Amino acid sequence: MADITDYETEQIDKANASKRSPVVFVHGLWLLPSSWDRWRAMFDDAGYTTLAPAWPDDPNTVEEAKQHPEVFAHKTVGQIADHVEAVIGKLEKRPALIGHSFGGLLVQILAGRGVSDATVAIDPAPFRGVLPLPISSLKSALPVLGNPANHGRAVPLTYEQFRFAFANAVSEDEAKELYNTYAVPGSGVPLFQAATANLNPWTEAKVKTKNPDRGPLLILDGEKDNTVPWAIANASYKKQKRNKGVTEIVKIPGRGHSLTIDHGWREVADTAREFVQRFIKR
Repeated sequence: MADITDYETEQIDKANASKRSPVVFVHGLWLLPSSWDRWRAMFDDAGYTTLAPAWPDDPNTVEEAKQHPEVFAHKTVGQIADHVEAVIGKLEKRPALIGHSFGGLLVQILAGRGVSDATVAIDPAPFRGVLPLPISSLKSALPVLGNPANHGRAVPLTYEQFRFAFANAVSEDEAKELYNTYAVPGSGVPLFQAATANLNPWTEAKVKTKNPDRGPLLILDGEKDNTVPWAIANASYKKQKRNKGVTEIVKIPGRGHSLTIDHGWREVADTAREFVQRFIKR
């Protein structure tokens, strides 16, 4: 497990000193923790204290990530989940968790470990037992899964690939801006883990959906998401609703996989905040 970084320690210390309820944000593939900056500011203004742990060895900036793409390689779902759990373990209060894409899978894994008081999984990557595999999802993953050697590599998306996988529901100009502002290489391993989860009983891409300590869970999914179409999100919801805790799902009309970073991010953030506020006092 990667060491907690100095920057993460600063966030932990600040959160504990604030005495506020913490909200932990977890990013997905091809993004960095900075993709949550506007969300964090909004939740801070709403009376929470926020953290955005990195995946192990994440660079600090998009520029640095593009200069050193090799640092993203070999990161597994289990390693990342363990690292984020280590950060959570340093908090004096149990947090709410909010994650997007593979971050949405990670927060469900962590909720299944019983470390969250409320969880929001946005466009979550599938876990073992989630069976639908829409064509658009396969196409979105093809830049990685199309070459088995990518399992051990860090794989960047071309603009055209990003446009299809993330930014299909925004204008061309905004898609280019999002690509230049946010897109970084991503580890190939998690996509291979998700793709083979239903064939591997020992996969790390699995969720303890029935844990009674899971806490309330909301799944959000963009109506036009190519990477995690409604069929995947809804199948995840059906698995999760077996839990005795509150389990809800909301479709965000007209939105694609970039819904946490594009011009409409505030609508999604407000939906997540309203859910968290139902269960966690500030």
